[in-house]
Amino acid sequence: MDCDHYDAGRCRSCSWLPRPYDDQVAALQARSEALLQTPAGLVWEVPFRGPEQAFRNKAKMVVTGTADAPRLGILGESGAGVDLRDCGLYVPAITDALPVVAEFVTRAKLPPYDVAARRGELKLVILTAAPTGRLMLRFVARSQEPVTRIRKHLPWLLETLPGLLVVSVNLQPEHKAVLEGADEILLTEADALPMPVNDVHLQLRTRSFFQTNTTVAAALYRDARSWVADLGTEAVWDLYCGVGGFALHLAGPGRRVIGVESSAEAIRSAQESAVDAGAAAEFVVADATAYALDSPPPDLVVVNPPRRGIGTELTDWLEASTVRQVLYSSCNPESLARDLARMPSLVPRRARLFDMFPHTEHVEVLTLLERTGR
Repeated sequence: MDCDHYDAGRCRSCSWLPRPYDDQVAALQARSEALLQTPAGLVWEVPFRGPEQAFRNKAKMVVTGTADAPRLGILGESGAGVDLRDCGLYVPAITDALPVVAEFVTRAKLPPYDVAARRGELKLVILTAAPTGRLMLRFVARSQEPVTRIRKHLPWLLETLPGLLVVSVNLQPEHKAVLEGADEILLTEADALPMPVNDVHLQLRTRSFFQTNTTVAAALYRDARSWVADLGTEAVWDLYCGVGGFALHLAGPGRRVIGVESSAEAIRSAQESAVDAGAAAEFVVADATAYALDSPPPDLVVVNPPRRGIGTELTDWLEASTVRQVLYSSCNPESLARDLARMPSLVPRRARLFDMFPHTEHVEVLTLLERTGR
């Protein structure tokens, strides 16, 4: 992927961009294999590679400049804003929508927040696109002061962007490196963005987490479904289930699936998707570790934790439990390796790398563990 911003030194987010893409994937594979130490019997499948550009379904754009001439992008090393509306990473629906969003900032007279001066209102715009072209837009503001103007000009925005379905304002009054605040003001009747992935229709609400690469996420879920189908398991937990991606792909006749997630909003989305699909999946608002410690163990546990991994308490429980298999989806091979080291009875048998974040050192690894020795 060619990038003028990288060449000019304005943005270095794609730190591996100068490396040929084949070399990037080979390096990610070698590092993952070394960290997992490739025990005897572990089969690494061919890495899954999606598109090298136009793959990101979410844009988190810092707003700088002025209301009359806003810049949507990042803060450069000097602290000045870098406009990245033409970034090659975003799917076309986002690239097409960002100029309209910038024009809306001007129409609604939304002054960008000046970090150094600690004045202004609009901090971020966060735009998410589904494969259908439908959009969700969130304005992150310092206060409620601009909400009236956003409401006033919203009909123009909805008319100009017919794919725009969900619009909200998030309030983040604090001057610190936290992207979002606790309060969300919904401005549209629709409160969720339908996100079709394979044959599953997920529902993304304003605070929902979803993989930023829809093509690769779809492949990840397909492999999970295929691998679990070969096991013949009847009882499955999906811990850290989010909006239900793994759980809804694994639900099927003869298999009881329970998804566990601490976010009530995510669980609401997963429950609605399950009802719409008629899927045999139950979803529970709970801490993943606390739920595991207080419940009879299933045959298979799926974990898809944040970068820190699942932690010592849950790894120790899994090691001592009667769980036969663990399907571990990790966005951090280093924490994955640490967690596996605490579960020696659960041995990696199958693994695959998914290049979820091309041109960076970040990667997703799916690993199937099976209990041995007892």
